[in-house]
Order: sequence, then C-alpha cells, then structure tokens
Amino acid sequence: MNALSYDLRKRIVEAYDAGEGTRQEIAQRFKVSLPMVKKLLHQRKILGTIQAQNHCSGRKPIFEDKDREWLRRIVEQQPDATLEELREACPKPCSIMTISRALQELDASYKKNFQSR
Repeated sequence: MNALSYDLRKRIVEAYDAGEGTRQEIAQRFKVSLPMVKKLLHQRKILGTIQAQNHCSGRKPIFEDKDREWLRRIVEQQPDATLEELREACPKPCSIMTISRALQELDASYKKNFQSR
C-alpha cells in the first residue's frame, strides 16, 4: 500500500481545520478511511507534521554500540579466540553468526580455525 501524497494529506487536514465536516464526512469526501484521518490529525498534534513517516522495519540488531565495544576489547585481548569462545564469553545470548557479523562491522580479525572432520 502506498502512502498518501502530501497534497492529499494537506487537503484533508485543511478541510478538517476549516470545519467542512466531521472526520467521518471528510474521510468519505476524500475517499480515505476514518482511521487515516484520525492518524493524520494525531500525527500533526504529536509530531507537528503530516509528512509520511519512515518506519524502521525488520528485526532490531542484538548488538548495540556498547556490545560492539565490548567485543572489540575482547578481540584485542584475545586475538586467537574462536567465534564459539567469543559467543560463550558474550554477556548476551546470541549466535555465532551474530558474533561474526559484529566482527565484520568492526573490521576486526579473529581466529578462523575450524576443526577438521
């Protein structure tokens, strides 16, 4: 579903401010839902804008800045630690892949030995 254009958002809010009808009537007039009209009015009240808002979608990263700094210090102290050892030492429950991605973001080097089969 596409966001409403700024022009349409502006006309909806202006119509409401001018007292050209109830929220329900304005929704019918502009062929939008009543919750959309309510959302625009609430957004303007809270944020001071009727622009479309970008949403931060997707899963949030497990590691925050303080966790990355912790990881950087550990790798500096123990540069030969394996991913499994780093995961076990981590104060947060996480996967080996999480540790690996965090190290890539830090551009840190670590021991890459895998047990042979």
